[in-house]
Amino acid sequence: MTTSLNIDFVSDVSCPWCAIGLAALQTALARLDGVVTADICCQPFELNPHMVAQGEPTEEHLQRKYGSTPEQASAIRETIRARGAAVGFTFNMDKRTRIYNTFDAHRLLHWSRAQGRQLALKQALFTAYFTDGLDPSNHMVLLDVAQSVGLDRSAAQAVLQSDAYAADVREEEQFFLQQGIQSVPAVIVNRRHLISGGQPPEVFEQALRQIAAQAGAA
Repeated sequence: MTTSLNIDFVSDVSCPWCAIGLAALQTALARLDGVVTADICCQPFELNPHMVAQGEPTEEHLQRKYGSTPEQASAIRETIRARGAAVGFTFNMDKRTRIYNTFDAHRLLHWSRAQGRQLALKQALFTAYFTDGLDPSNHMVLLDVAQSVGLDRSAAQAVLQSDAYAADVREEEQFFLQQGIQSVPAVIVNRRHLISGGQPPEVFEQALRQIAAQAGAA
């Protein structure tokens, strides 16, 4: 018997652990084929909601925010690269030279939900930023990525050139903040069970199997 789960994947486009977490979650779901089906909804979270339009140099920003030394930052980058490779995601950390504002990307993601392409857009945005080193606040980049996953470019442009879905995104952000989500990724299953962080596939698999078993017994 297959159990259907609703999964809120709360994350930011500029969060490397979110890219790892999404890839690991999907790996776990593939392993649970026939046991679990999941409807994944990407929910917004901004790591840097007040980031200036032109962004900031990555190392300068991370050093100020987390107090990391260059050596510590280098070690973290290697850990991220290796964890990404383990789940099939490529980090080209030398291309991630700046941290950007991601609010417009979240507006586009919100719009894409009704178009049935949200998850594909989320994955493509992770690749654009972390693999290709592109600017996820740049509207031309966002339009190119949207078009690449089958979204209508003109419709996407209309969203970006207006303030469409801005209130919706802020409302969703506030909802999850009020639920106690202070860091991402946060994987919330059936609005009841929280799995925090960019966990390995095995952790997601075990957790989802247990949740599915509980749901089936209820």
